[in-house]
Amino acid sequence: MSEPVGVLVMAHGTPGHRDEVEAFYTRIRRGRPPTPEQLADLQRRYDAIGGLSPLTERTAAQVDALRAALDAQAPGQFVVAFGAKHTQPFIEDGVAELERQGVSEIIGLVLTPHGAAMGSREYLDRAEAALEGRTPFTAIPHWYAQPDFVQLMSERVVTARATLDGSGPVIFTAHSLPERVRAQGDDYPEQLEASARLVAKAAGLTEWRVAWQSAGRTPEPWLGPDVRDVVRELGQAPDVDHAVISPIGFVADHLEVLYDLDIELALVAADAHLPIARTASLNDDPRFIAVLADVVGQARSER
Repeated sequence: MSEPVGVLVMAHGTPGHRDEVEAFYTRIRRGRPPTPEQLADLQRRYDAIGGLSPLTERTAAQVDALRAALDAQAPGQFVVAFGAKHTQPFIEDGVAELERQGVSEIIGLVLTPHGAAMGSREYLDRAEAALEGRTPFTAIPHWYAQPDFVQLMSERVVTARATLDGSGPVIFTAHSLPERVRAQGDDYPEQLEASARLVAKAAGLTEWRVAWQSAGRTPEPWLGPDVRDVVRELGQAPDVDHAVISPIGFVADHLEVLYDLDIELALVAADAHLPIARTASLNDDPRFIAVLADVVGQARSER
């Protein structure tokens, strides 16, 4: 029997316990410890959604489901491991686990549909660096145009719109990045626009737009418009009855969805007297897991 193919699933990661929050925050700030005020603010946001983000459990469920789906499609041909960017097990730990399993090659899959030099590319680069050329590595750069992903997101948009009366746009959001990525030639903003257009077409939308969320707390400008500003603007428009928020850049419930949208943006919308509804997160929906399995299978066949 030939050696199996390794699949390294990568995600952001989140603290598993309250005493890990400061170290986590320091890592996402690229080694700069947060001030006491910044740390308290992050913990306040965690407390507002139940104490910590559920991302660890959500990601583990996705990885387990992908492992099962791949094994069902091709028994014994895939070994799946997980590595996080900011928490244990780290990306390098996932690479080491796959190498211990004696895989013939490794496919790198980041759990975000869109690719960016400051986002998924960093995950993939770390995986490749950890391998040091010992094992062939295939990086999946982005997968937002996968037809079944587009269909799944469009159905969620239609479902959310059905909960609201009247007319209004769908706002597609993703995590903002510093504005300088445009000058550096990163096509992340264009990917989001193309992704939103695909879903809007599949959902039959005539009113939609792209906005950004969860910008970092730094003095430099970040990609905009900010979704909060868009909601405030729509609240002043006489012909807009509501808005649907579709966080197309995220695949699981976590802080940026449960707090930034469900709490913070909801308060902004209430102040603007604009009813909003959010599309349901993908989490470990079997149809979403099937999308990931197809993406992995395509990457293997294209080698």
